[in-house]
Amino acid sequence: MTKLEIKNLKVEADNHPILHGVNLTVNTGEMHAIMGPNGTGKSTLAETIMGNPHYHITDGQILLDGVDLATKKVDERARAGLFLAMQYPAEIPGITTANFLRAAINARHPEQPIAIPKFMSELNNALDLLDMSQKTANRYLNAGFSGGEKKRNEILQLLMLKPKFALLDEIDSGLDIDALKVVAKGVNAMRGPEFATVMITHYQRLLDYIVPDVVHVMMGGRIVKTGGPDLAKHLEKTGYACLRDELGLDIELVDE
Repeated sequence: MTKLEIKNLKVEADNHPILHGVNLTVNTGEMHAIMGPNGTGKSTLAETIMGNPHYHITDGQILLDGVDLATKKVDERARAGLFLAMQYPAEIPGITTANFLRAAINARHPEQPIAIPKFMSELNNALDLLDMSQKTANRYLNAGFSGGEKKRNEILQLLMLKPKFALLDEIDSGLDIDALKVVAKGVNAMRGPEFATVMITHYQRLLDYIVPDVVHVMMGGRIVKTGGPDLAKHLEKTGYACLRDELGLDIELVDE
């Protein structure tokens, strides 16, 4: 079992405090969801864990099996087993999806580069699982892709790279129900004792297809409540403002 621990994490961007002491522990074999209204720090948490230099840690630790990742670069964190499926994936003209994936896999395992036949077999299987065209592998990474295609491509990377911990930042946003089911199928295919995920979402809908073990609610840059899958269903009925008032929090919500 591998453990990712976030301890009293405080983060700012452009001298503006965003996270105010986040505590979170995720073990491989677990599926976590983080819910909360806009502007509460969910994406900031994911980007900070992955090492986005725009976000500055003012206090706290990000520990992977006891090793502090705070000073590690993005590529070092990726090699250690972290993965971020971005809310807004970047387009990278000039490099095909297949070449990007093979380079990324070999960067994680430079001592044993993946053989081309094995790579192509795994790639074709992953494309089939996600109902993606085989031509996708020869297209430039995300270039000209629709929003739904970009989200599927993030899950394709997840399946190919096989990280220990995946941070999924609103992979459900902008997806119709059919695309959501396909994305969920890809994430569920990774479920197992050597894998964990933290799904960031606003809505219960995603969690109908990827059932989490633990649900956390973020407000005001902190995790304010933790529970099981029923917590997400309760929030869907009552809303974040109701929970805020129930907890007696003095927080202005961006969307209620």
